[in-house]
Amino acid sequence: MKVMHLLPSLSSGGVEQVVLELCQGLTEQGVECIVVSAGGPMVSAIEATGARHITRPIGKKSIFTLFQIGKLARLIKEEKPDILHLHSRVPAWVGHLAVKRIRKSMRPKVVSTFHGFHSVNFYSGIMAKGDKVIAVSRCMKQHILDNYPRTPAESIVVIPNSVDVSQNYPEYKPTAEWYEKWHADYPELAGKYTICLPGRITRLKGATHLPPIISELKAKGIPAHAVIVGETKKGKEAIRHEIEQAFETAGLSQDVTWTGHRRDLRNVLCACNVTISLTLQPESFGKTTLEALALGRPVAGYEHGGVGEQLEVFLPEGMVTTGDTSAMAKVLGKWYTESPSPKLPVPAPYRREDMIGAHLELYRSLLS
Repeated sequence: MKVMHLLPSLSSGGVEQVVLELCQGLTEQGVECIVVSAGGPMVSAIEATGARHITRPIGKKSIFTLFQIGKLARLIKEEKPDILHLHSRVPAWVGHLAVKRIRKSMRPKVVSTFHGFHSVNFYSGIMAKGDKVIAVSRCMKQHILDNYPRTPAESIVVIPNSVDVSQNYPEYKPTAEWYEKWHADYPELAGKYTICLPGRITRLKGATHLPPIISELKAKGIPAHAVIVGETKKGKEAIRHEIEQAFETAGLSQDVTWTGHRRDLRNVLCACNVTISLTLQPESFGKTTLEALALGRPVAGYEHGGVGEQLEVFLPEGMVTTGDTSAMAKVLGKWYTESPSPKLPVPAPYRREDMIGAHLELYRSLLS
């Protein structure tokens, strides 16, 4: 079997990570994988799995991307993939239009994955087309059914993203050297009840809800301290300033630490007392919260989206009414004295082998 994956680029990101994991798992099963993108820092990691990367600028929202349609059609004719797997909207448009230029008997089967809640319009609707559509959570499947009624329910398959349990497990501990540097870099965390909010700095991540949560915990005598882990991308500086201002207004400027982007997030999740999710709109999945749960760390989050689905399975007491900061503070305050125990081990379908197996089964069903 040969599978060709299309995505805009191979910079760091959730979609890129999923494609990398698919290449790792599928090549181990004897599947030949080709990744077509504009390239990026993760190309070497993709090629290290045994997959091939072919550089094509198929992800830019530009009229010049239309010139890639014919080139991609020729590439598909040359490579003859059995499956064309689409992971993003612009590459999906290029992919679908390229396939139309190929004789029907020679066309690959087309699979698309809804990795996130795109704006609902004709442009995004391309992700709901194809022989099969993968939704990464139950709420994502419902989103497709609600907004793209022409997509048959039987063509939508729920395959959650996954966690590598060989890397994320309750007994995992960072090294003493790592802890020594962590405490040296952030001495203000000593003796504090550290509450980790991971993710890029955007309005939707809900960081402005942190000050009232920290304030309420401190009012109860709990030494709460927020640890915000994530990069502030260019153009998002105003949002970070807004969050900083919220902490300052609440008199909590000394009770928050900004780490920026960390490559050792697994260790950071272990070092903090609890991980939280405050997304104001449902997330399609929530990979970081799953990793924290797999590490045996307590997670509290608003009860919607993919994070709500995870907590329903692992730690129902961590589910909090969306937007209710007092309820969140109450849960965290209770955990300060009582350590919750996430359900372990990681159940199906959240294990890496489950995700790979489900994709393989879907591909085979199309080819049979």
